[in-house]
Amino acid sequence: MSYLDIPIVGLTKLNFVFVGKNSMESIPLFGYMYRKLHITVDRSSLKSRYNTLLRTSDTVAAGRSVMMFPEGGIITANPPEMAPFKDGPFRVAIEKKVPIVPVTIPYNWIILPDEDWLINWRKAKIVYHQPIETSHLTMDDLENLKRQTFEIIEEELKASISHASR
Repeated sequence: MSYLDIPIVGLTKLNFVFVGKNSMESIPLFGYMYRKLHITVDRSSLKSRYNTLLRTSDTVAAGRSVMMFPEGGIITANPPEMAPFKDGPFRVAIEKKVPIVPVTIPYNWIILPDEDWLINWRKAKIVYHQPIETSHLTMDDLENLKRQTFEIIEEELKASISHASR
């Protein structure tokens, strides 16, 4: 995960409602638009996290596509390794019986590395994987759905790293 995930996906022609941290709201002009168009969350607040899940569920029920980053933030110590996924996106997908579409953005950790603010846009790439159907799943399947999604993204990341090192 990187600071460029939302901007890179946002440049595509797909129309998503993003779920992202509420600190983005403080960015002049962008923050105002972000708050009005997307769902923000204060990760330090249980109430905010709960309200975010309610708003996300309502947005999905209204027929909109939601882009959630299941790691819950840029928290990995060794990019591009991923952190464990949170339950929220998978809970909403199972409850609303909508498919999960895993998305891999394999080079963002190279495009904008932590120690450098030099952006290398030539490495921008988004991989939309095959949807994972959830219409037959129950909450008992939540951990398996998280694992399956994690493995799909992780496999693409490993393949991209292998390809980039050639």
